[in-house]
Amino acid sequence: MTAATATPDGAVRSLIPARIDRLPWSPFFTRMVMALGVAWILDGLEIQIAGIVVPTLTDKATLGLSGTAVGAVASVYLAGEVVGALVFGKLSDRLGRKNLFMVTLGIYLVGSGLTALTLGNGAGWVAFLYLTRFVAGVGIGGEYAAINSAIDEMMPARFRGRVDIAVNGTYWAGALIATFAQLIIFNNVGKDLAWRLGFVIGPVLGLVILLVRRHLPESPRWLMMKGREQEAEAEISRMEHWVQDKHGSLPEVDESRAITISPTSEMGYTTLVKVLFQEMPRRATLGATLMITQSFLYNAIFFTYGLVLKQFYGVSDSSLPYYFIAFALGNLAGPLLLGHLFDTIGRRKMISGTYLLSGSLLLATAILFQAGALTGVTQTLAWSVIFFFASAGASAAYLTVSEIFPIEVRAKAIAVFFAIAQGFGALGPVIYGSLVGDGKNSTHLFLGYLLGAAVMIGGGIVAAVLGVDAEGKSLEDIATPLSAVNRLVPAYPAGPRSKDPLEERIHLT
Repeated sequence: MTAATATPDGAVRSLIPARIDRLPWSPFFTRMVMALGVAWILDGLEIQIAGIVVPTLTDKATLGLSGTAVGAVASVYLAGEVVGALVFGKLSDRLGRKNLFMVTLGIYLVGSGLTALTLGNGAGWVAFLYLTRFVAGVGIGGEYAAINSAIDEMMPARFRGRVDIAVNGTYWAGALIATFAQLIIFNNVGKDLAWRLGFVIGPVLGLVILLVRRHLPESPRWLMMKGREQEAEAEISRMEHWVQDKHGSLPEVDESRAITISPTSEMGYTTLVKVLFQEMPRRATLGATLMITQSFLYNAIFFTYGLVLKQFYGVSDSSLPYYFIAFALGNLAGPLLLGHLFDTIGRRKMISGTYLLSGSLLLATAILFQAGALTGVTQTLAWSVIFFFASAGASAAYLTVSEIFPIEVRAKAIAVFFAIAQGFGALGPVIYGSLVGDGKNSTHLFLGYLLGAAVMIGGGIVAAVLGVDAEGKSLEDIATPLSAVNRLVPAYPAGPRSKDPLEERIHLT
């Protein structure tokens, strides 16, 4: 069986997508998920570590920074994530998934590791601190684009949804690791050592994973798209060999499943945005809405939950980590327990359902909050239930923007929507922080919760109307490559939901 053959006109006819999609689960896929999925663990670890140790940098026993200087540390990291996603999203589509997911992890290791070497509070050292946090953010942002692309392109169609959603949900495993480190390590060592230890936990974990990633293949789909037939054949053969070690012989692939492509020129971000929002407006609207709504809600609640517990329920600083553990467990359990339903019940039904349900539960919780019927414990339990569903939906938002756009622009599309989401998500902490205030006026926060509920319900409605039924389908059936010969793309299955004639059949040559 040949991966790809050249046609007289220079195009390439390939069975690679079909050969990947017919593979059964094997230890190879387990290793791949562990090696690539650590990106979200590291991001959750970094965000939570920063939330724990960065406030201590105002102490004279550490760096003695001003409150303003400390407050900018998180913003610099998030800005780095956006830059990293955009830069490495473009490079990942140009240079390959493996090349970039090795580089981005290396950049994160350097940035986060060097943060711990900040030695003073002079202008030079503050600039060094900001630079290292920015570099760490660049690495993690680049991971989002390269890793989502790689996982989706090498994962058989019937497993893609549950795996991608579970991997994205492991952000909360990283947050839990940071919380346990706080309880076990940070509270038992000096402050100056504690904050430095915090910023080397991630690099130590990442260094181990870097060694594992070296043995992963390049995406055969990406190689196929670039016209590199021999390399694509070598990589798909490696994958099949690893699977056969567990399952023996593999079923033959129907030759009718072959796709013929003629590699296209590189597409920049300006052209990409034009294509997305002018030629695929329904899908672009779907991706943007899902990413913006989940980001707004998460940033609003996550970055202010401690303030709410302290100001309204009198929870002490020393007790906050225990409340966070319950909150994080709910977020982690949702994607792990609900992920398979996105492959069985279906993407559109599950995404709209999780968004609508989490928004409705937040609405109910807001009413109880305003009525004074909650305590710190019951408020945290309510959040845990709400985000059990919201976390699965949010993870599915990343899955959606990864699989509904063509392979040539997949990483860049993820980067664009990630950047858009981060921009809107940054509004959440500002708005909700002001609504919390001194904890004396619950009405302001009640109205904020109503806003958050409306945002998620709105996202659920958009998902129900514009959602793509991608479960169990090859990526090429969901979004035909731009390089496909005689490309006529059905952006949506024929039926009453397809209102836009341009998206019914898009012709790109």
